[in-house]
Amino acid sequence: MNDSRSGSGERRVLDIMTVFVLSITAVLTAWCGFEASKWGGEMSIAFSQASSARIQGESAEGRARDARLYDLSIYTEWVLAEADGRDELVSFIEERFSPEFRTAFDAWDAGGRVEQGPLAMPEYVPPGTVEAADFSERADAKFQEALDNNQRGDNYSLLTVLFALVLFLTAMSQRELTPWMRRVLLGMGIAVGVTCVIVMLTFPIKL
Repeated sequence: MNDSRSGSGERRVLDIMTVFVLSITAVLTAWCGFEASKWGGEMSIAFSQASSARIQGESAEGRARDARLYDLSIYTEWVLAEADGRDELVSFIEERFSPEFRTAFDAWDAGGRVEQGPLAMPEYVPPGTVEAADFSERADAKFQEALDNNQRGDNYSLLTVLFALVLFLTAMSQRELTPWMRRVLLGMGIAVGVTCVIVMLTFPIKL
């Protein structure tokens, strides 16, 4: 009689614990799925931003390349006019220097013209060069951010699978098994669940 009551009481305790574990795990599984979805969305946004920055960087680099070609061509004409001693043409060409090339040309001229030319001077920064570097840096940062967000989403997806294992072990403990087997299955489920919760607390949250 006492053994029957004891067994019945133990079964009721196991049933209550099982319902509690199933309920909590179901909520945590849904939460991990939600977080995986949110981080997946953040990954897509970051990839789009990286792509946009790449395109803008290429556009800026194109402007810088065109500016270099213009400055190179006009510098070539200046060199030819200078070599021929055509001072009037030299002055005419110098009036058409771009502001960026003028800065480099003046530095080159003041330095005794020892460098290969104004285009080789560090002062020569054609328009679009700085913007291209900034966009390239932003694209790299956004691409890395996208990879990080992807990993975060994968981490939550993995937890979803592990919580599904908790649900499986807990549900199996409800079958008509010997008491010790039920306790083992439920204990395994709780152990895996607690471990998952501890790991989950280290993950960033996106609302």
